[in-house]
Amino acid sequence: MQLSPLEIVRRESLQKLRELGINPYPAAAFKTTANIKEITSNFSSFEGKEVVLAGRMMSRRIMGKASFAELKDASGRMQIYVNRDEISSEENPTMYNTVFKKLLDMGDIIGIRGEVFKTKVGEVSVKVKELTVLSKSLRPLPVVKTDADGKVHDAFSDAEQRYRQRYVDLIVNDHVKETFIKRTKITNSMRDFFNKKGYLEVETPVLQPIPGGAAARPFITHHNALDMPLYLRIANELYLKRLIVGGFDAVYEFAKDFRNEGMDRTHNPEFTVMELYVAYKDYNWMMNMTEELLEKIAIDTNGTSEVQIGENKVNFKAPYPRVPILEAIKIHTGYDVSGMNEDELRDVCRKVGIEVDETMGIGKMIDELFGEKCEHLYIQPTFITDYPKEMSPLTKEHRSNPALTERFELMVNGKELANAYSELNDPIDQKERFEDQLKLSEKGDDEAMFIDQDFIRALEYGMPPTSGIGIGIDRLVMFMTNNASIQEVLFFPQMKPEKKAPAIELNDDEKAVLEILTKAEKIALPELKSQSGLSNKKWDKTIKGLTKYNLAKVNNTDEGLFVELT
Repeated sequence: MQLSPLEIVRRESLQKLRELGINPYPAAAFKTTANIKEITSNFSSFEGKEVVLAGRMMSRRIMGKASFAELKDASGRMQIYVNRDEISSEENPTMYNTVFKKLLDMGDIIGIRGEVFKTKVGEVSVKVKELTVLSKSLRPLPVVKTDADGKVHDAFSDAEQRYRQRYVDLIVNDHVKETFIKRTKITNSMRDFFNKKGYLEVETPVLQPIPGGAAARPFITHHNALDMPLYLRIANELYLKRLIVGGFDAVYEFAKDFRNEGMDRTHNPEFTVMELYVAYKDYNWMMNMTEELLEKIAIDTNGTSEVQIGENKVNFKAPYPRVPILEAIKIHTGYDVSGMNEDELRDVCRKVGIEVDETMGIGKMIDELFGEKCEHLYIQPTFITDYPKEMSPLTKEHRSNPALTERFELMVNGKELANAYSELNDPIDQKERFEDQLKLSEKGDDEAMFIDQDFIRALEYGMPPTSGIGIGIDRLVMFMTNNASIQEVLFFPQMKPEKKAPAIELNDDEKAVLEILTKAEKIALPELKSQSGLSNKKWDKTIKGLTKYNLAKVNNTDEGLFVELT
């Protein structure tokens, strides 16, 4: 592995710490007595008292025998005051002069014991009496700075870097952590809602012999011992229905599902869905329940039912409009497609500019019509209902129109958030629907459903009337946190293989100047030149090299020229 010059300097500091008898990665537990948020939000209770804190050093201002630094823990950030005579002594100033000033770097994790006080300008701080090295950071953090005008410089904002190195993103971009805290609030709110109703949270298989419950292309793998193919689940629906057959009245699961399809700002091949099935209910009951659930989640997460999503204010307060899908297509295209055969539908699609081919059946073409011409128009929560039978192979036939099914999708901000049915519990009808899907597969539809004979067998034992729903958790979090990209709400989204950056080779003069600069972080240019001991010609060549490699930069300020790390 080729190390950067800064990484080499940090490894040298690591070795020097060990030579001083300091273990940079101690094994013993470090017991803290408070966290930063507790102290800053309740200063009067902590003033003058001794506390023990641990966290990451995010900045440092060295001022002779005394320095200030910023400490960050999981709860927040605060200033610490480090005095040479407190953490070391005049006779043996090693801990301050050598360890703190020269061998510690931004990003190092330290423990401190000290007294809580306020500075003259009123900033809550801790006067450090004892400092412990807990973990030496071998890679430099991005140094994010805010100038006097509030403008941010050198922010760690490149999306690809942030998603690949989420650990760095969480360290330097505090708002990112808030998104994931809200994600947990959302799932906790949902669990609380279901658990209070007595619904049972369960787990079902991720590796499945037949990928069922949705129309999607699966990932396939092979089990060596059984010598058989297995699929990563595309949905958990059929297993949860088996549990309803088995006698549970209501079951739900937060499931990781996998679909071997395209990736974009709203789709990741691995995603989270919550599926719920409740016996003796129908899709009308499920719509009422969904309104109640989402209103609660919005209030629990953001304190209000109204949420900002991009440029739109979306209100999750119940009730929501209910619009049949064929009526929506008629309203927004002018075509009444109810009762049309494949050829007639194909002709309509072409007239409105939708590409179609011979492999597409009635269900897929209606799906394309609604997706292209209608979906994006439904900003406020709206139930799109009563889908044609061809689009819904697991859904009960509509009680008043045999060509339709009792299904709804919930649209929010122009996107599908939930999909729900009055579940098909007629095993003969279910088998016929599966066989229709098989015909689509034979025509070339690689998203058509497989026939699950065991699921049909389960239905033959009798499944009570049931309603089920699937809610996309990632998309729900996007809405509740006002994020336009699914990658923003996944800790570790799927990425393309990383391209390796070219290695930088520094000469001895560049390495020496960089080491001085690393310790100082920011230094007047004449002082840096003086400390380097280089001739004018060598100095010019060295500083140009460091700026060329984007390792240092020279800033012209009112106080003169300063050099700092980039």
